[in-house]
Amino acid sequence: MNDIKLALLGSEGAGKSAVLVRFLTKRFIGEYASNTNSLYHKRLSIDGRQLNLEVFDPCSQSEESKCILEEPLDWADGFVVVYTISDRTSFLNAKNILAQIKESRRETCKGEVPICLVGNKQDLCHSRQVSEEEGRSLAQENKCLFQEVSAAENYLEISNLFTKLIRHVMEQLKHRGDRRRYSGSKSMAKLINNVFGKRRKSV
Repeated sequence: MNDIKLALLGSEGAGKSAVLVRFLTKRFIGEYASNTNSLYHKRLSIDGRQLNLEVFDPCSQSEESKCILEEPLDWADGFVVVYTISDRTSFLNAKNILAQIKESRRETCKGEVPICLVGNKQDLCHSRQVSEEEGRSLAQENKCLFQEVSAAENYLEISNLFTKLIRHVMEQLKHRGDRRRYSGSKSMAKLINNVFGKRRKSV
């Protein structure tokens, strides 16, 4: 069974946890503020392959943050970076997060880093501050997947974007000689648990 590890990053209020829970449970949880880090676990099947999926959802990253969390950046196989189309500040922060990911992986990852840029709250088009073209352009600039979604309204789009990202991760892992699997997985989980106050959730 394959292990796939994703990190979910974005500004407070962007709805990143809502996007994740929508994917994991098909339910919409609404908005909530969290000052803790969570590690979610789920078994799933993609293209006939059984997978163990772990998704690290850290506290929301502030615009001023220069270091997201170095360990999760090294630990994760892929990233979901979320902003809301109704908040330009969250979009600018997503741009900053993408730059941090690329910088942290410049020396350790020779291929493309599997990333999906997600413009959430598509249902708030009446208060849109970020155009779809801007989001798509930023994704193309960073060579990552892109999707606008509404965690409140649509499960299928969110499921599809996670599936695409996981497939990209699987391709990268297949071509990567060093899968960074030695003791990194267990030590990382222990680190999140002891240092960052992780809550483990199986869904």
